[in-house]
Amino acid sequence: MRVLIAEDHTELAEILIEGLRREGMAVDVVPDGDAALEALSVTGYDVLVLDRGLPVVHGDEVCRRLAAAGARTRVLMLTAAGRIEDRVGGLALGADDYLAKPFAFAELVARIRALARRAAPAVPPVLRHRDLVLDPARRYAERDGRLLSLTTKEFAVLEILLSAGGVLVSSEDLLERAWDANADPFTNTVRVTMARLRRKLGTPPLIETVTGAGYRIVDRQP
Repeated sequence: MRVLIAEDHTELAEILIEGLRREGMAVDVVPDGDAALEALSVTGYDVLVLDRGLPVVHGDEVCRRLAAAGARTRVLMLTAAGRIEDRVGGLALGADDYLAKPFAFAELVARIRALARRAAPAVPPVLRHRDLVLDPARRYAERDGRLLSLTTKEFAVLEILLSAGGVLVSSEDLLERAWDANADPFTNTVRVTMARLRRKLGTPPLIETVTGAGYRIVDRQP
């Protein structure tokens, strides 16, 4: 899951980055509305966590432009103003959800995950394929009753492949959705992560490589 945080409060932004990355999300952060619009123009984020009172370009204007463009990115608006009329106003601008500060981090995570499900084709909350079970909300994975000890990136890659339902996913798409903007697109990080994930999944193999094209979950029985 790829998340953009638009927040000018540096300390809060750092807390959000650290916490959401622990939850397995690929997170980028920008300090103002103009930078948010630029980032959104080049990257397909699933969710934008948008501080309403941003400098340069106000958060309301960012939200308004996204809604007008029909963007796929879902918007969770954050603000210190928690009155009903403020929430109604934010939603009227095109925000998909609204959360007043201060907020419980667990609630923020739950709302982001809910919005991300709306941003993509519908998938069940618990992903299953043969003897493999993946529960993103609980960060839990098992195969044939065996608990899988996956790193954050391995879990994210497996979630993306399972959500694709056997459709081919390119290395570039995996890099964009599971890593943040600091990832080097010319490294072999996807290939290395995939090799480790395959070893942990065991046999029979569940992930197929299509040379020069990408990866997909094997949909045929051995």
